[in-house]
Parts: sequence; structure tokens; C-alpha cells
Amino acid sequence: MAVHAHPDDESSKGAATMARYVAEGVDVVVVTLTGGERGSILNPAMDRPEIRRDIAAVRRREMAEAERILGVRHRWLGFIDSGFPEGDPPPPLPEDCLARQPLDEVTRTLVAVVREERPHVILTYDETGGYPHPDHVVCHQVSVAAFDAAGDPDRYPDAGVPWQPFKLYYHRTFHRDRALALHHAMLERGLPSPYEDRLAHLAEEDRPITTRIACAEYFPVRDAALLAHATQIDPNGSWFAVPRDLEAVVWPTEDFELARSLVPTTIPEDDLFCGIREEVRA
Repeated sequence: MAVHAHPDDESSKGAATMARYVAEGVDVVVVTLTGGERGSILNPAMDRPEIRRDIAAVRRREMAEAERILGVRHRWLGFIDSGFPEGDPPPPLPEDCLARQPLDEVTRTLVAVVREERPHVILTYDETGGYPHPDHVVCHQVSVAAFDAAGDPDRYPDAGVPWQPFKLYYHRTFHRDRALALHHAMLERGLPSPYEDRLAHLAEEDRPITTRIACAEYFPVRDAALLAHATQIDPNGSWFAVPRDLEAVVWPTEDFELARSLVPTTIPEDDLFCGIREEVRA
């Protein structure tokens, strides 16, 4: 189960990993907390009045297409996008948005889905949210809370039969080592690097990468899922600046940080189910 804040997050973080596991016969479900109703339109070709007027419905259609491409199942949690507050000072968040809802109620809703779906592994963001969007921070908070609560019969007894996932991972998609490796590879090939300006804003590594999933074979699936989110992804933008053959050689993995494990495992891992396969067989 991958828990995300908005539609399109599932395609930019861990999508090739999910596609690989789907191809191997694993049942993968994406849970999206909000509908992305207050997201900006980031593809100039889609910034049209009829799109802006019906953005919630458009993003639902985009998510359905990404779901089809990735081969995952999908659940909406039903909360409303908080938007990204900009300004100095930033404006208050809308009253109806996810980040203004009681954390306990959002957690209860996610716990009910975890208990129904019974995942062995949960993927989500670290405490920074990956970037400081309020919905991403909430996504981290409720994912961790649901991981801890879903197996406890005394927590949310009205939210279904208890089920305890075995492992919780944080996405480590946009880290400095990867960006630096791809940056140098682009320059060596005589190509302009999309990471030139970003590197100054990527901190030195202070978090472990415990788990690397080889999934270069599924980068084209990831890219197709990204392009399905046409309001959010500019096909001429930096997402696709690195040639896929170069990326597959230089950085053929998607990377994760193991945050919790209730089964024995050995670090570094090359499989999200390390320790779980043995536990299930036993």
C-alpha cells in the first residue's frame, strides 16, 4: 500500500517499483488522501478555462488513467486538498482542507482502509513530507499513526478487524546522491543537466537509504503514468530531460528508507518484502 497526498504523487514517487511488483503478481493499492482540488496547473498546454473550471473532475480522470497504466488498485480517502500557502506571511489554510482536519479523524479513516486491504508493506513520506506541502506532512503523520494503530484492537474498534502491517518505508526519491550522479552523467554526455540549479538546494545526505529496488525496466511505465497526469506534468519539462537509457545505467533503482520493521531483515535490502516472505511462509 502506497499512501499519497495528491493524485500524481504516486507516479512521481515509487511508480516503477509498484509496476515491478504488479508484474510479479503482488497486489498493490494506492491510497490518495485528497483529490488535488487546489493544485496548480503545471503544464502550460492544459492551463485553459474549462480545465481550471473542472479541475477536480479532470484530476480524477487523470488518476484513473495512471491507475490503469501502473496496474494498481486505487482508493480515494475523500479529503480536500489544502493547497500550497504562498506569501509572507502565508495565508491561513482553507477551513475545509485536509490539514485543518483533526489528525485523529484522518487516521481513523486510513486505519479502516488498512484493515480492509491488509497490506504487508506501507510506503509513505518522511516527516518533512518530501517537501513542505501541508498535505504531505499530514500524509506522513497519519501513515505512521495508522501503521501503529491498525493492529491494536483497542484503537479505533469501529474501524474494522485489526491488521498489523509488517514494514513501513519512506520514499527517498529526490536525494542528492542520485541527482549528482545523473548531473555528472548528463555533462559527460554533452547534454544540459536539469539538476544544475537544484543541486544547491539538495542537502547533504543525512538519512539512510536502506533499500534499493531495481526497476529500470519499468521506467517507461512510470513515465507513462506521469504523463497521464497531464495537468501536472509538462511533457517538455525537466521530468523527461534525462534520457532513459542513461538513467537506467546510472541510477537503475528507486530508493527507500526502512522506518519500521516488525520482522527480521538485513540492511541493505533489495526487496521491500525482505523478512516478510520468510514470515509468511513460516
